[in-house]
Amino acid sequence: MKATAYLRSLVLPLLFLGVLTSPSYSVARQEKKTTPVLQALKLQSVRDVPLPGGTSRFDYQTIDQSRRRLFISHMGANLMLVYDLDSNKAVGSVTDIPRPTGILAVSELNRVYVSASAANKVYVVDETSLKTIATIPTGSFPDGIAYDPGAKRIFVSCEFGSVVTVFDALNDKVITNMHIGGHVGNTHYDPISKKIFSTVQSLGEIVEINPKTLSIVARYHLKGCEGPHGFYIIENPHYAFITGEDNATYVVFDMSSKQIIARGKVGDAPDVLAYDRGYHRLYVGSESGVVSGFSIEHGSIREIGSRFLAKHAHSVSVDQKTHQVYLPLQDVGGRAVLRILKEY
Repeated sequence: MKATAYLRSLVLPLLFLGVLTSPSYSVARQEKKTTPVLQALKLQSVRDVPLPGGTSRFDYQTIDQSRRRLFISHMGANLMLVYDLDSNKAVGSVTDIPRPTGILAVSELNRVYVSASAANKVYVVDETSLKTIATIPTGSFPDGIAYDPGAKRIFVSCEFGSVVTVFDALNDKVITNMHIGGHVGNTHYDPISKKIFSTVQSLGEIVEINPKTLSIVARYHLKGCEGPHGFYIIENPHYAFITGEDNATYVVFDMSSKQIIARGKVGDAPDVLAYDRGYHRLYVGSESGVVSGFSIEHGSIREIGSRFLAKHAHSVSVDQKTHQVYLPLQDVGGRAVLRILKEY
């Protein structure tokens, strides 16, 4: 979650009405515009599950598919919530995490890593006991978290500190703070290239990092994508889908050619992205409450549709087993709920 987006969300209109549509794009070495897509996103609500912690802001989510657990940063309540995907119940929480933002479950380590943006630390939580076993100092306003399974290192975006904090996942010791040169957006590990990638909001870039040498390999300018923050790396086809928070755009970055091959519009102030690998669906949540869906398959990108789903629908995740979509919503009729949706 971009910090400026959090401030902006406090003054967003209470209701955003209407359906957004934008062109679909076909992937080629040159950006190519094709026939507009007019239908709305086809997601229907399955149920709303009440969540503890009151009507305050949520942020990122992470799923441990093997343990069937969804972990949610309840930013405004200083909580990490634990939800069982099979029983459809909230089954636990970790309290006193100061303003949690980014979150990542690493199943092989039995750990959940949570960025505490108000404390400039990462909390390391044991998945089984739900006990905090370590806290790691970071740069200012830690947010996105990535894990390199080869080097066994954790990489943390620190937006205001303009650094990526790196620490050893085996001993929880800080290795370095890599200076990125601008406000750092999200950070992800690319399993194809085995590199770390971070967006740089203030420079309009995505940066490639060698996780072993801890050096910047290259910088790529994202023309037309203002304030790049949220992104998702898809393995097949090997693309990075990147959103510009400041101008409600997306660009598709070919990870092989290192070129932008498609672009378009999403809801205002896009934030969290999630991808359904089985259905080849990518979802973009936004501060405006508009959720956009895309089909990314066989090298092509097609917008399924965009529509307003709920206030504060800026965080999204997908269960790869059931293909259900999860939106934690801070205030639905005076209570916080986890809205579960599926395609129809």
